Amino acid sequence: MMKRRLVVAGLALLWVGGCTTYYKVTDPTTGRAYYTTELKHKSSGAAELKDARTGSKVNLQNSEVQTISKEQFESGKNTAPSEAPAK
Repeated sequence: MMKRRLVVAGLALLWVGGCTTYYKVTDPTTGRAYYTTELKHKSSGAAELKDARTGSKVNLQNSEVQTISKEQFESGKNTAPSEAPAK
């Protein structure tokens, strides 16, 4: 009985630890994409995130959020950001 509890507890810890959500957050004004696993929505509607490319904290008043796979996240965060279009 005790062995079974330990196995269940171990599996639960693995499951909880392996549940990371990956996001691609795009600023529609500039077209710039940010990749993050840390996304918070403020009461004002702004999105707050930590950019995986730079480690910088970013606040976006207007954003498009997409849940992506780990593979898309890894590929995107290791790709240089595209230049913003000239105005």
